[in-house]
Amino acid sequence: MTKTPFEMMMDQANEMAKAMAPALETFSPKGFEAMWPTMSKEMMEATFGKGLNENGLDAKTRLLLTLAGLTMQGAQGEAQIRLTVRHLNEAGATDEEIAETIAMMAMFAGLPAMTRAMEIAKDVMDKHEDDET
Repeated sequence: MTKTPFEMMMDQANEMAKAMAPALETFSPKGFEAMWPTMSKEMMEATFGKGLNENGLDAKTRLLLTLAGLTMQGAQGEAQIRLTVRHLNEAGATDEEIAETIAMMAMFAGLPAMTRAMEIAKDVMDKHEDDET
């Protein structure tokens, strides 16, 4: 069976990865976001909350806007959505606030993007709930 140019390119990339770093052969970006720590609420506030502008948006509001933007991109950035939801939990956002932010994007990004973002967020929120018990 003849391979497409894309399949040939992927095969070549896999061979290069194996030659350069054998561990890359089995690397998967799934779960990559778990390697990044969740910042404390105080750290988030200082670095991209009111620490930037005392009369501006707080960290939780900025993160909710970030989540809306990630949903608008078609919810393709799974790792970024997971990390943002983790930070939102730490910043004090409720599950309802997170779900409402994603749900609002259905009108702009479409139902498939909203549904996918909601699935990702729910997974993170469920894990957060389990960690608290």
